[in-house]
Amino acid sequence: MMLRGRPKKLRSVKNLPKIVQFSPRGKPGRPEEIELTIDEFEAIRLSDLQNFCQSECAKSMQISQQTYSRILESARKKIADALINGKIIKIIAHKTSSIFASDFKA
Repeated sequence: MMLRGRPKKLRSVKNLPKIVQFSPRGKPGRPEEIELTIDEFEAIRLSDLQNFCQSECAKSMQISQQTYSRILESARKKIADALINGKIIKIIAHKTSSIFASDFKA
């Protein structure tokens, strides 16, 4: 089967999450899950925690600013959905879409 579209460019991720799942308390039953990719995690870390501008973040991840902006928007929507609707946030890594800094033992 032939894949369509351009292949994803490798992205540089400098920090892996220490915790890969966040669950709400006080909601009966098993809440729904949303998956936050490692790229989205890194975008949130750079923009919202490190306070870098989008051009610096895109450069750090070795992607275009437009791609970075799409990843960040997706991450923020997923996190807002999880917080407002009481969903589990699960951080996942796709080896085909991310590369990790040499200081990681992945």
